[in-house]
Amino acid sequence: MNLSGSICALATPFRNQDGFPVDFDAFGRLINYQIEGGTRALVAAGSTGEAAMLEDAEFSDLVAFAVGRSAGRVPVLAGTGQQSTRKTIEQTRRAAEAGADAALVVTPPYVRPTQEGLYRHFVEVAERGGLPVVLYNVPGRTACDLLPETVERLSGHERIVGIKEARSEPERMARLLAIRPEYGFAVLSGDDPTFARAMLAGADGVVSVAANVAPAALQALAAACAERQHERAQALDARLGDLYVLLGAEPNPIPVKWCLARLGLGSAELRLPLLRLSAIHHPQAEAVLAAVGLAEPQRATA
Repeated sequence: MNLSGSICALATPFRNQDGFPVDFDAFGRLINYQIEGGTRALVAAGSTGEAAMLEDAEFSDLVAFAVGRSAGRVPVLAGTGQQSTRKTIEQTRRAAEAGADAALVVTPPYVRPTQEGLYRHFVEVAERGGLPVVLYNVPGRTACDLLPETVERLSGHERIVGIKEARSEPERMARLLAIRPEYGFAVLSGDDPTFARAMLAGADGVVSVAANVAPAALQALAAACAERQHERAQALDARLGDLYVLLGAEPNPIPVKWCLARLGLGSAELRLPLLRLSAIHHPQAEAVLAAVGLAEPQRATA
């Protein structure tokens, strides 16, 4: 399993009906849109996929559908992180049964474990969950920071295969790259606006929200970074700057769901407590989609 390049953190389309059931037709079109655009791997039921709002059966069905639709063309990761180690293991096993290739496991939100607690948590999940584990550090959402020295300890475990690091400071990425084993451990950015800088410094790829909207552009940028084409990468990154700003206008995945609806890839509906993108942002969103060449609805193949 090669985790590199642009990896899409898939949104979960819902139907505009009572209860907002999962729209698997739209989800299938979104997956095809990603693979046709060159996306290198998919994350199903992560935070962008509103995992916290999914029932257990919906989680399993969503992951299984992603595995079936991708049909081995790209790896499928499942977001399995929960507040407790026991629940995380259960969710990881559920993902394994659904056919996922790996688990993306966020640090336990809200409970704020110590570094030793985090170390033991991830080791337990790796040894008992039934899937290779990609660590996920996003302190802005979890109030918990997985420090590089703990990552270094975990990177030696044969079933811990990488990290998605959402902290944007170049010093953090430099520290992770310095401690990375030579083989078998991917360092991925989890921050669209700074991922080009991270890849040019040596990171393997990005787990991207923006790739939902513009998969070909994100993969072209990732490829330019991997080939150390600095001027081309900087130019491609600059073209995507307004998209990055838009996708941060309200909490993720609110803006990206609106954009996908505009592209014919599901409705803009989210499950409470999340709401649709505020109307004040719609003109900005229309202008951004036009600027990146996506003004007209895109009908990805079924």
